[in-house]
Amino acid sequence: MASDDIQVISANWLKSLEVASSTGDTASFVGHFLPDGWFRDMLCFSWNFRTLSGQEKIHEFLSEVADGQSRLEYSNLHDFKLDNHSVNAPSPFKLPGLQGVEGVQGAFTFSITKPAAYGRGFFRLIQDVDGNWKALTLFTNIQDLVGHEESSADQYGPHENPTVVIVGGGQSGLMCAARLGKLGIRALVIEKNARVGDSWRQRYPNLTLHTPAYHSSIPIRRCLLQFKGIAYLSNSRTNFPKYIPKGKLANFLESYAINQELCIWLSSSVVSNPVYDSFSARWTVEVEHGNRKVILNPKHLVLATGSGSTRIPIWNGMDDFQGTLYHSDLHKDAEQFRGKRVVVIGAGNAGGDICRDFATHGAAEVTIVQRSATCVMSSAAAEKSHFKLPFSDKTPIEELDFRNNSMPLAFLLQLMKSGGTQYMKVFDKELHEDLLKAGFNLTWELSPGNGEVGFEGFLLERAASGTMLDVGCGKLIVEGRVKVKQGQDISHFDKEGITFKDGSKLSADVIVLATGNEPVMKTIRALLGDAIMEQLPPKVWGLDAEGELNQIYRPSGHPALWFAVGPFTIARFFSKHLVS
Repeated sequence: MASDDIQVISANWLKSLEVASSTGDTASFVGHFLPDGWFRDMLCFSWNFRTLSGQEKIHEFLSEVADGQSRLEYSNLHDFKLDNHSVNAPSPFKLPGLQGVEGVQGAFTFSITKPAAYGRGFFRLIQDVDGNWKALTLFTNIQDLVGHEESSADQYGPHENPTVVIVGGGQSGLMCAARLGKLGIRALVIEKNARVGDSWRQRYPNLTLHTPAYHSSIPIRRCLLQFKGIAYLSNSRTNFPKYIPKGKLANFLESYAINQELCIWLSSSVVSNPVYDSFSARWTVEVEHGNRKVILNPKHLVLATGSGSTRIPIWNGMDDFQGTLYHSDLHKDAEQFRGKRVVVIGAGNAGGDICRDFATHGAAEVTIVQRSATCVMSSAAAEKSHFKLPFSDKTPIEELDFRNNSMPLAFLLQLMKSGGTQYMKVFDKELHEDLLKAGFNLTWELSPGNGEVGFEGFLLERAASGTMLDVGCGKLIVEGRVKVKQGQDISHFDKEGITFKDGSKLSADVIVLATGNEPVMKTIRALLGDAIMEQLPPKVWGLDAEGELNQIYRPSGHPALWFAVGPFTIARFFSKHLVS
């Protein structure tokens, strides 16, 4: 399709959409969608994240009354302009899983009347049966509130009586604190560890990020340079590896916190359940800081506590085992077990990494116990299918974030089911065949018969539990250097190892429980107590009925309480929405 045609199609559709929006004509606005089109809105038409599928639901949402007007009339999106000056300018597209379907996509800017704000949108248009260009997807996203734009200048003030208390100083907490600082809002981070980055620094030795470096950048890089999407503190280029090791990442987070002049209380913790006073609209938070207890009264409480506590299954006889037994979070030194027999229970990312660590450090025998089928993708395949940039790596990572998040998540899973996963699996055909021959079970379904959602589904619904982004363990399994034992039915432990219900046994000198983490809500309950938990929805993470992630960076169900969790890509994009 010629570039001039793309420009005309985009401009005509957008101009017509603006007329419908600025006049409050809901029927006309919805008529710009395909009958089964998708609309994703972030804070433009409500103070929440919403995804609507189909014209009827979109019409119902935009017709809801706000201060005596429909949402469309009240918000009054206007002044639509094609964004022709960024990498997200109008262009052709083809989505995986939709056979032969091609269209036009592009970004645009707009203004909002209530609240007074600036926004940015993204559309994907295809032709309907009559040849008319309609929206397959439309994304509207608030960028900045007028008068409260994110500033490039320092706006830090004194941190006494902080407006926001953030519990957790990992990547999510740091990003939220930095964005708040740029708005002139006093934020205090409470971090239990002695150093920023210790949540990464203290994990197993061979841990690296399983996503490329440019996916792990952080916003608001004051006085920083960027290399492959990563901020660093030197005036000369440094060689960040494609997959950043845990120590380098930990040091980077620490330097970021220092450079952003974030206010962080280290070796500190919340010592009693916070209490919210609805009359004063403030929290009472008791913090143990140093050798004293301090009472804080912030307006907002943000929980950026990361993944849940270690999940340690209980089997009979565990205390009888005479070897070494520990959870994967406590794995530190494979070298000390050179020449030993090792069993790793759990066939996900941590299990794969730790098996590789033992195998490369001379363990006599390494066996991985797989209790359920695993969704496996090699890092090479992920690079080709997921992490390959659609534009130059010199382009701001924010542009990639914007395009990626313009896709409704539930629609993305539909695409995966309708052929996207099959397309991805082709890259790993040989690896998958060899793993199956080695007795390692594979799956791409969250539940049998409900469609192959692949890695995307496991990430969005289970925070990647049950997946292995393979960086070498797969080859070791295929070569027989890591043996596979199917172990859905562990019977008990004894002094020599593990016995299964079919009577088979595994003798071991070392057993590592790579059994993941408890749900985040379990950690949150311990922090907040039962009274507040009763006011909250049952889960954080996973998709809600509309296809948005439950509770993160959006209203939690309790006043002035927010959850900030997730990988770098999630925290980088959504932290701005939380501070809005």
